[in-house]
Amino acid sequence: MKLKAALLTGLVMAIATPALAHHSFAMFDRTKADNITGNVKEYEWTNPHVWIHIMVPDAQGTPREWSFEMQSVQQDAAAGWRPDSVKPGDKVSIEYHPLKDGSRGGQLMSATLANGQHLGPPAAPQRVFGRPPANQGKVE
Repeated sequence: MKLKAALLTGLVMAIATPALAHHSFAMFDRTKADNITGNVKEYEWTNPHVWIHIMVPDAQGTPREWSFEMQSVQQDAAAGWRPDSVKPGDKVSIEYHPLKDGSRGGQLMSATLANGQHLGPPAAPQRVFGRPPANQGKVE
């Protein structure tokens, strides 16, 4: 009987462990919103979170990689994203919550593709924060 209880406990813990591994979004400053434009380097359509990496020139013109964490595949699909929404080289403007440590990247809120298509979530930052985002970078 003790062996069965131990095995059952072990099985439950093994199943629950992946759920405990999920991280919070505390590293993002959700009181701020920004906007940046660049060219897609990589788009990772995978769980637990979708990622988009873009190249944006810094003040000296040197391309720098910015990485944006998105939601799960299911949540992003509900917001209009698809596995082929963007591909390397595509121009994209991203609205995001910046990282608190000032690193290049953040939590993607929404994006506007080169063809003008807007993909959420959520609403545009000006509707969330009452002001338009500052543009930190732009690719010509």
